[in-house]
Amino acid sequence: MDHEDLRIWSKRAADWAAEYHATLRDRPVRAPLVPGAVARQLPPAPPDAPEPMETIWGDFERIVPDGMTHWQHPRFFAYFPANAAPASMLAEQLVNAMASNALIWQTSPAATEVEQVMVDWLRQAVGLPDDFVGTIHDSATNATLSAVLTMREQALGYQGLEAGLSGGPVLRFYASAETHSSVDKAIRVAGIGQRNLVKVATDGDRAMTGAALQAAIAADRAAGLHPAGVILCAGGTSVGAFDRIADCVAVAKAEGLPVHVDAAWAGSAMICPEFRDLWAGVEGADSIVFNPHKWLGAQFDCSVQFLKDPGAQVRTLGLRPTYLETAGREEIVNFNEWTVPLGRRFRALKLWFVLRAYGLDNLRGRIRNHVAWARAARDQLAALPGIEIVTEPRLSLFSFALKDDAATEDLLNRINDDSRIYLTQTRVDGRFAIRVQVGSFDCREEDVMFIAKTVQEMLASCSSVPLPSR
Repeated sequence: MDHEDLRIWSKRAADWAAEYHATLRDRPVRAPLVPGAVARQLPPAPPDAPEPMETIWGDFERIVPDGMTHWQHPRFFAYFPANAAPASMLAEQLVNAMASNALIWQTSPAATEVEQVMVDWLRQAVGLPDDFVGTIHDSATNATLSAVLTMREQALGYQGLEAGLSGGPVLRFYASAETHSSVDKAIRVAGIGQRNLVKVATDGDRAMTGAALQAAIAADRAAGLHPAGVILCAGGTSVGAFDRIADCVAVAKAEGLPVHVDAAWAGSAMICPEFRDLWAGVEGADSIVFNPHKWLGAQFDCSVQFLKDPGAQVRTLGLRPTYLETAGREEIVNFNEWTVPLGRRFRALKLWFVLRAYGLDNLRGRIRNHVAWARAARDQLAALPGIEIVTEPRLSLFSFALKDDAATEDLLNRINDDSRIYLTQTRVDGRFAIRVQVGSFDCREEDVMFIAKTVQEMLASCSSVPLPSR
């Protein structure tokens, strides 16, 4: 295949993509397959000779689409969305064509400088003060890891980078049980150890409070341990919990501890000023992460980390051997020094396209619709016999269940095997619950209202599910 062939097949791919999205609503959201069903359709060994593109394309159409869970489906209400607005797809085509590696400024000056400006556009959009700067990671997992590594080195006086952690103080980090498992992973990968991530008790609203954080820190200091950092939750994955950000930041600052805020999902909603009370006090944090790929239409991967002062993170993660220098540009920004990977994709281009093609007003309207439709879906589900709302909507996320865990799990399996909508599960105080999260870029009100209709049909068809009168 050469570049002239690429021209032909790119046009065919664009036509296929348009047809795919036009017919998504008619497809099952989740592939009705069993493990190994796709792999069995592939040859066990690679070909020695080139194969015609027509054959390759035919195999793609035959095997892949029906073997996918369709994340862009308007009735995808599981996990959090990984949206891909058309403008973002277009930008990614251009990025793929240039195939650059923006590892330092001189390897891709436009990639670096567009990233700087796009991060600042987003800072303004979510209402953060102008002393925040930032960078784009692949995912919130790596952004949180970067923050944890930085907090670790600050606590060790940057000696861990050279001497390692052996023989050093026992570092302690603080988060609530509502934080994402990526926090646990960061603690493990950073060499802190799972037992040194203190899961602070939450209040009746599933929030870590300043008082509870203060007590945990005091207990560790009394035990001769070394508090090193605080990680706050702003829109937890399970049920959308928010810590008491302002109170916890005040405690952390009084204790001399840096703060990282995980707003991976909910951060996008902060482009709407009316939702910012949920993370009030966030301007006191040292590091904040949110994912435009979750709710703003910039397709995966695109995770923005805002930093009050990047110096500590650059000191932790930055290396500049001679072959990564730009002659005469010692003070230039090289974003690889802000992140774990050296190689970097041009992720900022899709942000530039999305923010310009839709504008903040359009994006705000979509998020406001999702929040309103989620509340309406909650009310419709609550009216069904046997359904209990387990957690009320936080933005566009809520959960529901039947009285019995086994019946709830059976109901979820029936819903997902039916494949007209896709939902996932969580546990709330040990109880099995079904999550509903509205956020698909192209969903409509009728798609969201279809949730209760589907649940009602599944309840009616399931003799094992009790249907008590209300």
